[in-house]
Parts: sequence; C-alpha cells; structure tokens
Amino acid sequence: SKEVDSSAPPRANQVSPLPPARESCVLAVDVGTTSVRCHVYDQRANIRGSCTKKVSLLYPEPGRVEMDPEELWQGFVTVVKGAVQDSGLQMCQMTALGISTQRATFTTWDRQTGKTFHNFISWQDLRAAEMVRSWNSSCTMKAVHGVMKVLHVLTRQKRFLAASLVVFTPQHVSLRLAWALRNLKQAVDEGTCLFGTIDTWLLYKLTKGKLASLLSVRTRSCSCCVNELRKNANVSVCESLLKSVPLLNMADQQAAMFGECCFDTGDVKITMGTGTFMDINTGNKPHTSVAGLYPLVGWKIGSEVVYLAEGNAAGTGTAIKWAQEIELFSDVKETDSMANSVKDSDGVCFVPSFSGLQAPLNDPKACAAFMGLKPSTTKSHLVRAILESIAFRNKQLFDVMLRETRIPIMKIRADGGVCTNDFIMQLTTDLLGRKISRPAHFDMSCLGAAFVAGLAVGYWKSKEELKKLQMSDRLFVPQSGKGGGCKDGVYKPVLQSWEEALQRSMHWYSQP
Repeated sequence: SKEVDSSAPPRANQVSPLPPARESCVLAVDVGTTSVRCHVYDQRANIRGSCTKKVSLLYPEPGRVEMDPEELWQGFVTVVKGAVQDSGLQMCQMTALGISTQRATFTTWDRQTGKTFHNFISWQDLRAAEMVRSWNSSCTMKAVHGVMKVLHVLTRQKRFLAASLVVFTPQHVSLRLAWALRNLKQAVDEGTCLFGTIDTWLLYKLTKGKLASLLSVRTRSCSCCVNELRKNANVSVCESLLKSVPLLNMADQQAAMFGECCFDTGDVKITMGTGTFMDINTGNKPHTSVAGLYPLVGWKIGSEVVYLAEGNAAGTGTAIKWAQEIELFSDVKETDSMANSVKDSDGVCFVPSFSGLQAPLNDPKACAAFMGLKPSTTKSHLVRAILESIAFRNKQLFDVMLRETRIPIMKIRADGGVCTNDFIMQLTTDLLGRKISRPAHFDMSCLGAAFVAGLAVGYWKSKEELKKLQMSDRLFVPQSGKGGGCKDGVYKPVLQSWEEALQRSMHWYSQP
C-alpha cells in the first residue's frame, strides 16, 4: 500500500478529510441569595468548567435585607467569563445560556440612564411587614374574605375557600414595591421608573435597555420563558455571548425541579439552601391551598404547562451560617459528627425563624430561639438541635403537602448545599417515612436552567433523554422505629416538644 500525502492537494476523485467536529456545550448561571454560580455542561451533563462568586447581603436596618445591583452584575459577568475559561473552550462553542434567578428580589431603575434608585430588596426583607399587617386587617380584605366565604358556601368550590383565606406576606413583591415607590413619586409620575426582578434587570443590562419588558411570563408567576437575543456588537463578554447564543430564563426553584427531572405528577423535590423549598408537581392544574402552599407555573414548553405547589421555610442555611459565626463549629462538615456524638439534644429545641415562620404557621413576628437550655447543654447538643429543626420543618411542610394536595407521591429528590449533611438527610427520611435520593451534583438550579436551554435549541432532544443523565450520590432509606409517624417512634415526643417551642416563639415581636 502507498501512503497518501495529506498535505498534497486532493485529486478530482479524492474526498477531502472533514474538519474535526467542534465540541459544543451549554452554559448555565444561577443567581442565588449568597452566590452567583456558572457551570459549563457537556452532552452528558458533566460539568466541564465552573466559576463562583460570593454575593454580599446587606443589612442596613433590622429586618431589612438588600443586595448591591452593581456587585451582582459584575459577579454575573465574572462567573460567565470564568466558567468558559475554566472549561478550556471558547464563547462561540456555547450552544445556549440558561439563567436561574432567585424570585421576589427586585429593584427599580431609571429608564433613561439605567441607574438603580436603590439596592435590590431581597425576598427575605421584612420592611413592608407593617403594610402587610395593615392591608390584612383592612376593610377591603375583610370584604373580599366575606364575599369569598359566601361563594364557597353557595358553590362548595375549594378555590373560593382558599380566596377567603388569602393574605399578604412580606415575601410578596407587591407591598415591598409599594413601600419603595413611596420615595420615587417623581420618577413614577414622569414615566422613567422601571421595575423588575433580577432576571428582568439582567436582561435589561445584557441588552443595554432594549429589552426592558422582555419577559412574557415573569418570575412573579414563576414560569420559564424562552427568548433568543441577538446583537451585532462584540465589545464585552456578555455582548459576545448575546451575539449568537439563545438565552433562556427560569426562576430558581422551578429550575431545580426541572434539574431533578421531576417531570411527573407526584414528583417532589426538597431544596435546602439559604431557605428550604419543597415543591410537588401537580400536573396541568394549579393547586388551591388553604394552609399557605402557593401554586406556581413550573415551566411552559410549547403548549405544555406544568404547575407546582410549594411550601418554604426561610431560615435553613441562615441558621447554620449563624451557628458557625458564633463559633459553635469552625467547619460545616463537622456538624454531622457533632450531632451524632450525642444521643439526643438534651431536651434543647431550636426555632429557625430568623425571618419569621412560613407555612403552615405563617407568622412573620416569630423569633428564632433556643429553648430548654441546661447546665449540661454542650455545643454538640446545640448543633444537633439546629439540624433537627431543619428536618422538623421538612416534616411540617411535607405533612401539609400530603394533606392539601392528596396526590400520591412518586419520588422525592433533595438538593441544595444543606443536603450534603447526612444527619439532616437521614432524619428527614425517617420522619417522612419515604426514600429520598440525593444527586451527585447539588447545584440543581444551574442544571435545570441548562436542561431547559439545551432542550429549546435541540442540544438535548427530550425529557426522557434528560432522565437518563441523572446521577445519584446516595439513596436514603427510612430506619425502622425512628420516624415520627411510627406508633412508638423515638422522635414523636421530641417533635411534639419542638412544636410547643414554635408556639412560644410566635408573635414575639411587635413588628417583624
């Protein structure tokens, strides 16, 4: 045989070798409460490159929680550029960009200059609590509740019963926005004041103000929307990205649900991060709640709309971070062994309500507290009480979800940084009496945003293909005799004591 000189020009009947196929990936950014993270995912959903930047929370006054918009924007740009560099690829090899953002955190800015009027007001912020109280006790709300009760009696429809119990909470954007707009009367009157949650604001920045009202289904209704952004300029990393990359946006919890492949009715995911968010797929119908769960649009892909019901507890990661700051432990990884080093919490109960209590108690005036302290109490007892409180709140939310939705549970998956703690995971499994799967990668919001973006551009072909990409780190199985639901469950009296502690912590503050 004769060796062919590949450098020689091809003869008429010789086929030129094809250039090697250029590898492509999907880029995803998650703008969380404490950090901005970006990952580059390949076809197997493996992370090829990553970059993370911490976000500083600002506490200008008690009960107020803010974020610096410029710091957030710079963090976004930094992690996008850093993740692509870490992957060893180039921006032109990114097939799509998915963005997952926290919900209910907003700012306002000048339409002409793009300058923000104030910091982002966080979803944890309680500044509008007095307005919430005033509205909830107003004659208008009483009239609405009265009419809805009458309609419920006449029709026996649950949606009217739910409407008769609807109240505002500090987590709703509406009244926090009303609080902010009181100081922006001139800008509002002149029509130069724009309002948006983080996703809207990022899109405004990315497009230099050309797509201020881009989102057709906002994170206020918490859905996913698909938008392709095109630009000719190639000045910054973000402009380069927008030049050829379709961009898609999702709210964080919906993205985590999608990343966990909870596509079927009855699928549940528990995200334990700064707060705990428990979501159940309710199919093509929104859930009507009377106990504080709220219905969400999960995602809309083509004509398919999937709804979720969600309950949350605000103080999960906050409690652990606080415990570390007061030096109960130096490394979060120590907490699991510390909790297991003692047989119980020595009667100590912890109430994790740094931002009030959410469903099913719904009291923004509740205080965080240790109760049952004794001279024999050690740091390990305190740490165990904190970890137990997180699992107890999971049990509370799950019981409400079961009672309210009456949907058979198909599977439960957990994610978020706190789910790396085996003590919390095992205790939650025991209390729920259900198997819980923990993924190999905990950043499900990023993965979910990547999945939706990849599906939209054909990088992945179907949801069934996505299910095959799932990787689990561990399956937690209930241990016999420990669950609170067992007749002689060892945690039943502990759980009852903790519920009494919750009641004592309620209505503590005159103002949240």
